[in-house]
Amino acid sequence: MNRTTVSLIAGTAALAAVTGFATLSPPQAEKTARTAAELPVERTSLLCPTPSTSDIAETAYTSFTPVTKDAGSGGKAELRAAAEESDGKSARGKKAAKPVLKPAEPGKPATGDTSGGDAPALVGTAEGQFAPGWTVQETTEVAAGSGRGLQGVNCSAPDTEFWFPGASTAADRTDYVHLTNPDDSAAVVDIELYGKDGALDSTLGEGITVAPHSSDPILLSTLTEEKQENLTVHVNVRSGRVGAAVQALDDKLGGDWLAASTDPSGSLVLPGIPKDATAVRLVAFAPGDSDADLKVQLASPTGLITPAGNETLHVKAGMTTSADLGDVTRGEAGSLVLTPTDSSVPVVAALRVVRGKGDDQETAFIPATRPVGTRATVADNSAKGTTLSLTAPTRAATVKVTASAGSEGGEAVSKTFTLKAGTTENVSAPTPTGLKGTYALTVEHVSGGPVYGARTLAATEDGVPGFTVQTLPDDRGLVAVPVADQDLSVLQK
Repeated sequence: MNRTTVSLIAGTAALAAVTGFATLSPPQAEKTARTAAELPVERTSLLCPTPSTSDIAETAYTSFTPVTKDAGSGGKAELRAAAEESDGKSARGKKAAKPVLKPAEPGKPATGDTSGGDAPALVGTAEGQFAPGWTVQETTEVAAGSGRGLQGVNCSAPDTEFWFPGASTAADRTDYVHLTNPDDSAAVVDIELYGKDGALDSTLGEGITVAPHSSDPILLSTLTEEKQENLTVHVNVRSGRVGAAVQALDDKLGGDWLAASTDPSGSLVLPGIPKDATAVRLVAFAPGDSDADLKVQLASPTGLITPAGNETLHVKAGMTTSADLGDVTRGEAGSLVLTPTDSSVPVVAALRVVRGKGDDQETAFIPATRPVGTRATVADNSAKGTTLSLTAPTRAATVKVTASAGSEGGEAVSKTFTLKAGTTENVSAPTPTGLKGTYALTVEHVSGGPVYGARTLAATEDGVPGFTVQTLPDDRGLVAVPVADQDLSVLQK
């Protein structure tokens, strides 16, 4: 084997550490992929949508990277306006403004903020020790007007396909799909809308061009004349890649961000319904050619129960289906578990959750999500108003929960929790010793079955119960990289 071949294999392994995958052609694959090592990713990117057009909006950004073994000691992370190119110059060639956020070290949150309605979408990159498990939370407080309340979203990685069940073009809703392009070339995107009777007629969502280093909010009501209360939005990227999120603003029920559902699957978990929820609506969609029949269950603190009157849900192929579950949690922690009644048909789903009564109501959304996996993190927690909800839908499981150091002071603290099979628990999550500022919560799977999680932030302003919910999917900070059967460094040309 010559030196060129050795360099190629080394380069492939390095690529895997960055992107999460590696491919080798036979016969090398048979020799080198027999075992695999998990290594920290070396580079990652996150995109934060434009937070609000309200002049009275206040937005906070919180960045956190958990300390990861073997992640090294170099690297950096920062968030900049989308229009600013990665070389530190603005799109017009002028010197770029100071980053909105630039963390100093893993294990300690970093914060930044903006105010008013001119805050831009942000593009973030992290390298070296800052990349594995990097998490950024965008939290906006809007005191009045459409969408008033607390709006929160985890800044997400760019991708090529997104599903958003739970959007709307109803008269009292103003929903935008935010598309953010982090790259040097334009992205071309199709937006498809599916209602209760199938696809909505519209050509305006086809071939939308998102310019390089830019973000476009697309108002759903401009894509169709139909007014439907429950829609599924499909964002499909023809070329390039984008970040996508739906901002749902309601004239009466406040508003929040609707994050993308996990990939279509026959079984789904929607964790962390607030125990004081006054109204819960399930919205589901089957993208394929077959109808789906789902068993609907609530994972409660005592086990799986079936909501009376909503034992099953029939989802017709290509049509959005909804079910009002009322105050399904009845004052207890709960997560929704969807499983096939017979044959498994892939579906996507989300919950619209309402807290409060009368004029003092606020809305949040919970999409179906991936399990915690090896590790998941959520940032921007406070000493008061944070609820961590964990569920083990199939088997008992044990997790370790770590509260990071505070952004302005405090020491990390960890606790271990065991969850019974089929239950949801609002755990007494630890808070940092001597906490000052905000902190992050990291959940690590220790043993047992899969665990799903969500965090609720709550803050009451003028009697209005503002809140937002973020799920905790695996952070994908580690990737499996093939290990060679022998030390290739000793081979000579």
